Amino acid sequence: MRQAHAGTACICIQKNISWEAGQIKKFKEYLSSRRHFFAILALLPVLMWFKLLEVYLVPEHIIEIPLDRDLPLIPVFVIPYLLWFAYIAAGLIYVGHRSKENYYKLVMFLGAGMSLAYMLYMLFPNAVSIRPAITGNDPFSWALKIVYKFDTPTNVCPSVHVINSVAVTAAIIHTWEGRKRAVVKAAAISFCAIICMSTVFIKQHSVVDVVCGLIVGAVFYVSLYKMNFPRSAPGFRGAE
Repeated sequence: MRQAHAGTACICIQKNISWEAGQIKKFKEYLSSRRHFFAILALLPVLMWFKLLEVYLVPEHIIEIPLDRDLPLIPVFVIPYLLWFAYIAAGLIYVGHRSKENYYKLVMFLGAGMSLAYMLYMLFPNAVSIRPAITGNDPFSWALKIVYKFDTPTNVCPSVHVINSVAVTAAIIHTWEGRKRAVVKAAAISFCAIICMSTVFIKQHSVVDVVCGLIVGAVFYVSLYKMNFPRSAPGFRGAE
């Protein structure tokens, strides 16, 4: 009886190993057919740049307008603020799967948008001072306290949250599915708007940061999606 159970267990283990090996092989084949995914590695120096700015850059200018104080603190908006990370990742995966051309444009948008923001931070070191004391004990207030602890109120104008949200949204609505299905387009734009709103309703950014982020996003949107560049240029030959 024990030998029978042992034999069954071995068969199950072998099947699991075989299934896992098959999945790994499929994943490797998938990446091999979509090598453009590795273009994301070009953003690593940009991310390291931001980390250095957070450590060494000393704010000299406080960004604030009266509206920032008038807007209420709404802790529940910490959820879309944090979902921004998932939105960026999901957007990269979705666009990379659907369109090589738009994926390259998205990586360029993210890299150029963040680089411009970081150069502006160096020229105009800034911060906000509108964070209130968080006294609530609800889950949203608890999450907001964590955001305040790990996300400094420095290097805020223009808002990278806004720039990158615009970048991903633009890429999504210009893919095949985004162009053909109004629901996808509306959902992407709506979520982008909610993320932008979240930055001011959790008092992490000034309204000025959001407006400047939208301006930067608009500049790169027009440059990448509305201006006609030669389609024979390297990296832009992938058909959707």
